[in-house]
Amino acid sequence: MSNIKDIAKLAGVSVTTVSRVLNEHPYVAEEKRKRVQEVMAELDYSPNRNAVDLSRGRTNTIGFVLPYNDHPWFDKVMNGVLEAAFAKCYSVVICPTGYDRAEEERYLRMLKTKRIDGLIIASRANDWKTIAPYANYGPIVACEYINDPLISCAYVDQFQAYTDGFQALKDAGHGRVGFTAGRAEQWSNSTKLKIMAYEAVFGELDAGLILQDCYDVADGKRAAESFLTLAEPPTAMYANGDEVAAGMHYYVTHRGLDVPRDIAILGEENLAIADVLDISTVDKNLREIGKCAVELFLSGKVEKKLVQHKIIMRNSI
Repeated sequence: MSNIKDIAKLAGVSVTTVSRVLNEHPYVAEEKRKRVQEVMAELDYSPNRNAVDLSRGRTNTIGFVLPYNDHPWFDKVMNGVLEAAFAKCYSVVICPTGYDRAEEERYLRMLKTKRIDGLIIASRANDWKTIAPYANYGPIVACEYINDPLISCAYVDQFQAYTDGFQALKDAGHGRVGFTAGRAEQWSNSTKLKIMAYEAVFGELDAGLILQDCYDVADGKRAAESFLTLAEPPTAMYANGDEVAAGMHYYVTHRGLDVPRDIAILGEENLAIADVLDISTVDKNLREIGKCAVELFLSGKVEKKLVQHKIIMRNSI
């Protein structure tokens, strides 16, 4: 098997020159670079990429940490990350955790051992006190606001987005609104902020008006059934995703009720299914968050960048 000494001898250059060509060093005469590349092609030489990456001090690889790779919220952020990373010739390693702390720490150790250049974290299982020290080994960018001097973040103002959603329902004449969330508030800052936004708009929360562990169409059907069988059902439902909202819409319309005359529905994420079903939605600009996270990753600076949300009004409110 050929090595760089063989290449140097056949190309008539030094081993250092061959090494510089392999590491894409800019200060190599074009004639020498071409000669080395021709010899490598003749010998069918493939460099050990791990060794090359180690010598260069970078892998051009970003780790994207997310709990699940089949959820619309994370899928949209991931699409933004992939688009922006590929445009800069970076590879992306998808790092699903299932909200398992040990699995998440395994990806953090990949950063420490230089197997990746840094991490973009869409959602986390560990606290930031555990995660932040790893930023000493490479950039870490959060897709939520985090007030840590080591961590950049591309984020939407979740509290304001939720407040605007509830206010839109209140402005439409609704005083009793049921809403769904994902993880329980002790584990999820998003759920905590949504409860705070509800109380800021409507006052004290009736425990029957929130349903957690909702992620898909089936959960939306379950939520609608739960809300509409209350002794005093809500006149509007605010889903934590457009797939959940679609499940609500299905349950309501298949029982002969009209949207929005009998009950209003508001979703999140601005997915195609909301457009098809004419469901109003809070667009958190998730793809832009992913793209912005890559920009922050590549900047080499620790910055906090706000991405604006908007409410898209359709015919469900």
